[in-house]
Amino acid sequence: MCCQCCCGQQRHHERGCDCGYQEGHGHRRRFLSKAEKIEKLKNYAEELRKELTAVEEHIKELKK
Repeated sequence: MCCQCCCGQQRHHERGCDCGYQEGHGHRRRFLSKAEKIEKLKNYAEELRKELTAVEEHIKELKK
């Protein structure tokens, strides 16, 4: 869903943005635990790996 977050940015998100806003639920706690930060970074790294794989595949297709 797209919405205007309280931080003033237009974003597409399902669980709220990093500013703490969660549409329909007001504000949530703003600080992540160390374990939550690690999990979030692991997920981000995995998404980057997937994106890199897609880019590399696209480059191969363009070279054909």
